[in-house]
Amino acid sequence: MALTKSFKDLVQGRVARDPAFAAALLREGIDTMLAGDVDTGKAILRDYIKATVGFEMLGAATDTPPKSLIRMFGPRGNPQARNLFGVIGYLQRRAGVELHVAEVGRQFRASSSEMA
Repeated sequence: MALTKSFKDLVQGRVARDPAFAAALLREGIDTMLAGDVDTGKAILRDYIKATVGFEMLGAATDTPPKSLIRMFGPRGNPQARNLFGVIGYLQRRAGVELHVAEVGRQFRASSSEMA
């Protein structure tokens, strides 16, 4: 029988070997949250954190208890914006990336009744 690795182990190994992949994973987690799929975005960021800085070091860097961070990025976590953006800011600085929100076109058109 062949030995297999778990998907999370494969992701963590790839992040450790490939900085471009790590940066893409960070970007994907944030983009997914901004697109409205907060649960999937949190899961991606949780995997990114585990594969890079870890919750202990992240907690020390953001002055947040590691257990609170683990809950925040867990399936039932509901992070406050201040905490979430603090974590994202730290992760960007640590990774040496700077992500920006940009308008790519109007995909939503509000009707006159929605604007009232």
